[in-house]
Amino acid sequence: MSLPAAKVVFLDDAIAVVEKPAGLVVHPAPSHRGPTLVDQLGEILGGGDPERPGIVHRLDKDTSGLLVVARDPEAQRSLAAQVAGRRVERAYLALASGHLESRTGTIDAPIGRERRRRTRMAVAGAGAREARTHFEVLELLPASSYVEVRLETGRTHQIRAHFAAIGHPLVGDATYGRGEDYGLGRQFLHAHRLGFTHPVSGERLEFSSELPAELSAVLAKAREG
Repeated sequence: MSLPAAKVVFLDDAIAVVEKPAGLVVHPAPSHRGPTLVDQLGEILGGGDPERPGIVHRLDKDTSGLLVVARDPEAQRSLAAQVAGRRVERAYLALASGHLESRTGTIDAPIGRERRRRTRMAVAGAGAREARTHFEVLELLPASSYVEVRLETGRTHQIRAHFAAIGHPLVGDATYGRGEDYGLGRQFLHAHRLGFTHPVSGERLEFSSELPAELSAVLAKAREG
C-alpha cells in the first residue's frame, strides 16, 4: 500500500513548508526503515544530520499538518535555533475525549519515557524534561472537546501524553487512549498553523492548513454525538 505524498506549500532557495499526511514517518530511525518524508522530499532537503537532512522539528507518524524544512546548512542552523529558542509558533487542532474543566489553560508537566513501555511517554517518566502545552477549547461537543493547542516546548508525543495525563486522551489515539473512536485509526491531531522567521530575508512567515477530510468527517460525527 503506497503512502500519500507530502504537499509542498511553499518553496524557495532556503526553505520549504510542507503538509505531511498521516501515516508518513518524518525521517529514518532505528525503529523505522520504511518510506519517510525525507525520502519523498529528496534533494529538496539539506543541512544537519545526513540521516535527517533539513529536519528541524517533527510530527508523529499519525499526525498530519505543517512542517518547515531547510534546504541548506545555513537555513538549517537558523531554523534549529528558532525552534530551540521557542520562536517558532506551532498550533494544532485536536479532539480530546470528554469535557475539559476550563476553556483555556496550560499543562505544565515534565515528560520522559515510560519506564515499562518505552514506546510511550509519560509525565515524570525516565529522563523527564520540561514540557508546556497551552490549549483553548474551541467547541464543547456531546462527548468531546474540540481544542486548539499551542506548543511552548516540543517533546516527543507531548500533546498526546499531556492530554492523557489530565484524563482527556485524544480521540483515536491507540497509544494513550481507546483508539477505536469513530473508526478513525489514528489520533485526531493536525498541525494547522505554523509561524517562523525566514532564515535569509528575516521576514515573519505564517502558514495555515485545513483539517484533512477524515478529521473533518469525524468532527461532524462528534458534533452529532
